[in-house]
Amino acid sequence: MSNTLTKGIRIQVESEYVPQRSDPTKPIYIFAYHITITNESDNTIQLMSRYWHITDSNGNVEEVRGPGVVGKQPSLKAGEAFEYTSFCPLPTEFGVMHGVFHMAPVDGDAFEARIKPFKLAIPFSVN
Repeated sequence: MSNTLTKGIRIQVESEYVPQRSDPTKPIYIFAYHITITNESDNTIQLMSRYWHITDSNGNVEEVRGPGVVGKQPSLKAGEAFEYTSFCPLPTEFGVMHGVFHMAPVDGDAFEARIKPFKLAIPFSVN
């Protein structure tokens, strides 16, 4: 699990392997990651865009950028949270993701809320 706090924005991530959507013969391994964004600041903020840095166990890197998350740009008042689940396909049994959410507070300067690295791994594939 990853748990990061940046300027009052807490981002927690839990990941899991999804065997029913994976096909090791291709090879393609599907991982789900569940994100909870909690606004622990006193300001209303809006998630504007995302950046992901994904590394598979062969050292291949993919970068993903885009507006919002899962088609939304949620606005969170103080104390509110937003949760979503998304997926990441990998050609290997193990990988790592980290990134940032670009946040825009109602009052103040935009900033990047960091997301600490988290594992994407088939159970028992990594000690």
